[in-house]
Amino acid sequence: MRKKTAVVMFNLGGPDSLEAVKPFLFNLFYDPAIITVPNPFRWIIAKIISSRRAPIAQDIYRQIGNKSPILEETEKQRLALENKLNENSDNNDTDYKCFIFMRYWHPFAIEAAMQVKAYDPDQIILLPLYPQYSVTTTGTGLIEWNKSAKNAGLNVPYSVVKDYPDHVFFIKAMADLIRARLVDIKDKSEYRLLLSAHGLPKKTIEAGDPYQSQVEITGAALMEELKNEKLDHIICYQSRVGPLEWIGPSTEDEIERAAQDKKNIIMVPIAFVSEHSETLVELDIEYKELAEKVGVKDYRRIVTVSDNPIFIEGLSNLVQKHMK
Repeated sequence: MRKKTAVVMFNLGGPDSLEAVKPFLFNLFYDPAIITVPNPFRWIIAKIISSRRAPIAQDIYRQIGNKSPILEETEKQRLALENKLNENSDNNDTDYKCFIFMRYWHPFAIEAAMQVKAYDPDQIILLPLYPQYSVTTTGTGLIEWNKSAKNAGLNVPYSVVKDYPDHVFFIKAMADLIRARLVDIKDKSEYRLLLSAHGLPKKTIEAGDPYQSQVEITGAALMEELKNEKLDHIICYQSRVGPLEWIGPSTEDEIERAAQDKKNIIMVPIAFVSEHSETLVELDIEYKELAEKVGVKDYRRIVTVSDNPIFIEGLSNLVQKHMK
């Protein structure tokens, strides 16, 4: 008898309309992993921040079709992974079905848990679409899944792919995308790679979160893969919000420093695996405008790994490894 495995892929999510922006932001800032104060203060803070930021965020989403593309991007990854897993399923007597949940907007974890329950699998693999672990991403996603699975009456053994910051498939997929953008560059010494990751408050890292160290592991592995290219590079952090001190250096500062050093820029998102507002607006529009303003002559952005076949095959290998 063939076994059934459910693979639950999860990410942060994004609003699917301009009207969804404010409640999406509330869900984000109401998460105790993001705002670490007790209720009712966290609820009040989340209400204030989401109300103030909603108009700004709506302007951002207007630039990319009035919504986040992250669900459609993740659906492409889901379908590709499901197909890849089932290509060789006859060899291990297992059928695979992949599901999606998003932490702060539809489909929520409870929706995915109900779908998984209806599928009635023999086992579940939880697969974060965050290469580097943080309590603010993978950690809070796992907490939400456990709560939702319990509420759905889903009592099935599961395994977690916790992180994969330097796994060969992730690194090789990024390296190949970078090499493709280097082919028409005559003098690579004129360029600097900005390896940009989403930032976090310093206090989160100081409390023991491994995210920054894992981002650095990713950067080191990527540059080792690209060592023959002899590329100037630096890791930097984007998307800062709020008054807290964040980890650095900031991507904005490194854009300005590149201009001062007479360097062109190749922007590489090393902590995102799909396109969304932080890549399509922040990297492609806002940071490009900053680069032009400070005198950078050539600004290139590497796309995310998305449903790149090398990346998808690697995710498939991770799933099968965790089954064993």
